[in-house]
Amino acid sequence: MFTAMNAARYQRQTLIKDIETEHPKLLCYVAGNKAYVDRIDTLGFVDMLHNVNPGDPIDLLLHTPGGDVDAAEKLIGLVRSTTGEQGQLRVIIPDYAKSAGTLMALGANAIVMSDSSELGPIDPQVSSRDGNGSDVVYSVLTYLNAYDAARKALRDTPDDLAARITFEKFDPTIVRKFQSVRDRARSFAENLLKRRGKNFSKIASELMDINKYQSHGQMIGWETANEMGLTITYMPSTDPVWRKYWALYCHLRLAIESEQRIFESNYVSLLL
Repeated sequence: MFTAMNAARYQRQTLIKDIETEHPKLLCYVAGNKAYVDRIDTLGFVDMLHNVNPGDPIDLLLHTPGGDVDAAEKLIGLVRSTTGEQGQLRVIIPDYAKSAGTLMALGANAIVMSDSSELGPIDPQVSSRDGNGSDVVYSVLTYLNAYDAARKALRDTPDDLAARITFEKFDPTIVRKFQSVRDRARSFAENLLKRRGKNFSKIASELMDINKYQSHGQMIGWETANEMGLTITYMPSTDPVWRKYWALYCHLRLAIESEQRIFESNYVSLLL
């Protein structure tokens, strides 16, 4: 009865084992579109890494809308602690890994992408309360860009009442907090890229260029990522191995609601 009730899980894990016959240990982290990278994800990563031997190469199938930068650093750090800095880590992006997810991907030796795959600009998301006391998720770079524009408008036309009212809507405490988050994300990205021997300053600046990438969800496909200087392994959508990755992702995605995430390996299956 237990096996029948958990048939979907066993189907997914059979597919994971099939993929692992010719490829490294496969760990899967798939989140719904409202399940942001958070420190609670540590539970799932620790579970998935429990049966991985130190130094073993790892493939991480990753799908996330982004989230907390510090949590992303901890998660990719956990994986890297297992592989070792000289070990091999590939991050497989079947659909998308945005913002903090892109940061996690920068910690890999190679990022596996196909025509359906997306990275995104590094634009941290921060939850804060608005004037009505409601929780609002802010795009840090968009907020700071609007603040800079309002400050410039007031400086250029100090007698303009509308410019002054607009500028005074910005909370200086939030501005300072968001500036710290932005600088933290840049430092994290540069450190990951530096370890991989990349042009860390150029790539990080491009990924955080709000003039080039004007929305949090803007797509960075495999060709653009490759031209940027990232190490991309492209797999055509017709590739038999890619089809297995895609089938596995679809099964995982259908197993969760929009505010859930699933962590799965050939042994572990955890839904949060």
